[in-house]
Amino acid sequence: MNFVVTGAARGIGRGLTRSLLTQGHRVFLIDSNQQELENTLKLASNWSSSDDSKFTSALVDLSDRAQLKATIPKISAFCSGRLDVLINNAFATPHVWRNGAKMEDTDSDAVEAEWDTKITVGLTAPFLLARLCTQMLSPGGCIINIASTRAHQSEENHEGYSAAKAGLLGLTQSMAVSLGHRHKIRVNAITPGWVSVDNENRAADSANTKWEDGMSEADHHFHPAGRVGKVEDVAKAVRFLVESDFVTGQEIVLDGGVGKKMIYPEED
Repeated sequence: MNFVVTGAARGIGRGLTRSLLTQGHRVFLIDSNQQELENTLKLASNWSSSDDSKFTSALVDLSDRAQLKATIPKISAFCSGRLDVLINNAFATPHVWRNGAKMEDTDSDAVEAEWDTKITVGLTAPFLLARLCTQMLSPGGCIINIASTRAHQSEENHEGYSAAKAGLLGLTQSMAVSLGHRHKIRVNAITPGWVSVDNENRAADSANTKWEDGMSEADHHFHPAGRVGKVEDVAKAVRFLVESDFVTGQEIVLDGGVGKKMIYPEED
């Protein structure tokens, strides 16, 4: 199957790319971080059994509509006009305001600029990609939006992140209705809680960082499920949604701490 994954160079996106390639799928990676993307592409050769035709990439700033639109013909060429799954995963990090800023700060220009970027990358880009990939996905394609439990229960200084993720849930349901009736395209969302991805980046590769590094027993015990989340948990949900052709307009929550007021560390 042909997949597009945004934010594919690190974090959850990199883990999903690895999972998909090891399953034998073809993946078009989109990311804005050149160093991280180049590092992930080097690793991808091993994930795809050295078959480099299974993947390609584009360095794209998803807040730039011209760059985003210029990527569509490249996606079409990679998948010969037939895309099976679009995974909207990218977000403009950090999730809080930069430099310790607050939304109510008197000097608001920086916060307002960040708000625009977070909403554009986290909400507008998924809409545009879905819109522009509709013909490639139709009929029978699948769109998966990666949301967050912070759409439901936020923390201080997450206004941009929480708003984008909550909007993504509304967009998911609306697109499921519109694209389902007109194009037989299914649209669903995955809403992770704390998924540790400190091992899913270039610096962690150099340091040989493992998933369990840096987490305490208390971190795991805090979750009724007994541990912090893994990228593999998200990958399993992706596989379920891809294979379940009678599921659309739904939100799958992946949260081993469900029922608690969780205060999560920053994800990547």
